[in-house]
Amino acid sequence: MRAAVMYSAGDIRIDTVADPQLQQPTDAVVRVVAGCICGSDLWPYASMEASATGSRMGHEFVGVVEQVGDEVKGIAVGDFVIAPFVASDGTCEFCLEGLQTSCRHGAHWGGSADGGQGEKVRVPQADGTLVVVPAGFDEALIPSLLALSDVMCTGYHAAVAGGVAQGKTVTVIGDGAVGLSAVLSAKLLGATQIILMGRHQARTDLGREFGATEVVAVRGDEGIAKVKELSGGDGTHIVLEAVGLHTALETALAIVRDGGVVSRVGAPQYTEVPFGFGGFMRNITLTGGVAPARNYIPTLLPLVLDGTIQPGRVFDRTVDLDGVPEGYQAMADRQALKVLVRP
Repeated sequence: MRAAVMYSAGDIRIDTVADPQLQQPTDAVVRVVAGCICGSDLWPYASMEASATGSRMGHEFVGVVEQVGDEVKGIAVGDFVIAPFVASDGTCEFCLEGLQTSCRHGAHWGGSADGGQGEKVRVPQADGTLVVVPAGFDEALIPSLLALSDVMCTGYHAAVAGGVAQGKTVTVIGDGAVGLSAVLSAKLLGATQIILMGRHQARTDLGREFGATEVVAVRGDEGIAKVKELSGGDGTHIVLEAVGLHTALETALAIVRDGGVVSRVGAPQYTEVPFGFGGFMRNITLTGGVAPARNYIPTLLPLVLDGTIQPGRVFDRTVDLDGVPEGYQAMADRQALKVLVRP
């Protein structure tokens, strides 16, 4: 079969690789119907050191089950499924607590394992990992179903961890796919004011459609001052940080009101957190982390199926496998928000 393999920064190729095979009785093999390129994929695309063997890419996909192991009970051949970006057994104490990203028998896509930017994937712990989509869904929903594998659940995790609820005011930092999903999630959970900090008009326009009440297109001290002005001088109850840069976290801590919450889901590209005595004196809570998507998909899936939310609108370009290298470059150049891959 064919799959995307990254060999170094900027060097991603479409290689012929071995077809996936069942290795454990708890495995399934899924034919990928749609995958995508994630913003987090751009970090190795910008910095990966050269590798002779390369790294399989893609951790978001939906598809059709082609094979199941003898011990798989809840997944059947022919099911259309969503694969969250981390595999999990569904039975350990962390999974039962809704923290599947800490599963004792979990696994990640890509690297030396199969990736979602390819034709097929071996899925370990299929019963605990995969979510079956009810039969007869509209084909037009595939982008939104795919968004549930990562970005929509990540934005929702930011909002849930941050305590977004009816009557709360929220700032979202970042107009990428996760930031826009956080806007959609904040609206879904009842926030009355949602300020989106972003500089790309096409993205912030979509953010307004998702529920943003104001857009702040400036950064630094000017951006901080504007958010405080819009929020009555104190900042917002909750800040959802969806960038992962040190400057974004500094901004978040500056614009959250005293007693508020900063929820960060942007993959951190820093080692030091600027959260010292000042944050302590202001009673700020710092939370967030990697999203347990498998915990949220059952909640969000019905909302996609009935049209309440359309998170797949974050995809603004579609490519086939041969177009994956071009898709990476388009996202790196900010010419595309999020690229959908149809093998």
